[in-house]
Parts: sequence; C-alpha cells; structure tokens
Amino acid sequence: MKIAGLKILKEFGNRHADVVSQLDMWICEVEEAQWQTSNDIKARYVQASFLPDNRVIFNLKGNKYRLEVKVSYKSQLV
Repeated sequence: MKIAGLKILKEFGNRHADVVSQLDMWICEVEEAQWQTSNDIKARYVQASFLPDNRVIFNLKGNKYRLEVKVSYKSQLV
C-alpha cells in the first residue's frame, strides 16, 4: 500500500514522541501490505474500527491515539 500524507504522520510523531515507534511500525506494515478487503486489515489489526466510505480507525499506543485513514483497495492507497 502507498501512504498519502506521510509527512503529516512524521510531523505528528515529532510532536508526540511516545507514539513514534508504534507509528513507524504501522507505517512499515502498511507499506508492505496488499489489502484487498477490510477482512485483510481486520486479520492483522483486530481492534481496528471500520466506518462508511472505506474509512478505518487504527488504535495506537493502547488507544491513546486514534489514526483515521481512508483506504482505496483498488488503488492500493491509504
């Protein structure tokens, strides 16, 4: 998957040092992923929440932070 807004995520990590390692791990995993459906996401991220319009909420740092993204399965873009 490709990640749009990577610069914004990195800037967020710079402001919130306690989540940097988990955010970096999420970025690496997503870049290597090839999700075709929401079930692919749920298989790896059991706690992920799914919203209409292919939006997904990932819990980071024990749900201290929530990352909401839109997934385009066809374009392989997050």
